[in-house]
Amino acid sequence: MEYFNHESAIIDSDCIIGKGTKIWHFSHIMSNSTIGQNCNIGQNVVVSPGVILGNNVKIQNNVSLYTGVICEDDVFLGPSCVFTNVVNPRSAVNRRDQYLKTKVGKGASIGANATIVCGHDIGEYAFIGAGAVVTKTVPAYALVVGNPAKQIGWISEFGHRLNFDASNKAICTESNDAYELINNKVIKK
Repeated sequence: MEYFNHESAIIDSDCIIGKGTKIWHFSHIMSNSTIGQNCNIGQNVVVSPGVILGNNVKIQNNVSLYTGVICEDDVFLGPSCVFTNVVNPRSAVNRRDQYLKTKVGKGASIGANATIVCGHDIGEYAFIGAGAVVTKTVPAYALVVGNPAKQIGWISEFGHRLNFDASNKAICTESNDAYELINNKVIKK
């Protein structure tokens, strides 16, 4: 076995799990899930059938990823964040054929206790603040907070606010990477 799983974790037989991945206490990786290399899946995480995780995805404790979720490489999911997969759930109505997909773009971060309503993608390197409730698609590099989540700015690939000048240019304070805002889209130079 090229990955680590704690003895209390449950991993269904038909999952694909990449080399170097770690799966911790009381987590359940359900059938037909795909998990990339060097992922870290914290305690008490549920990965439902058909979920796809790229490489180097970090999932903190108590996260629920339901069918229809796809996380690209380098995604961070904070403690107790949750994804939904049905817009109008009812206990007495089976809607398994109505699951909506949600894609989380490369390098995006989702804060603790955030809720991502299904069918709304999260763009590359977007940052979802703790406790936010995402009810619409989030653009790449966007910083969103609140309930419902609203965009309050832009963020760099290193996770710092981007302050665009009069010519719509900004520099990341940590990496010194240059960014430009063109037609309300962030472009890394």
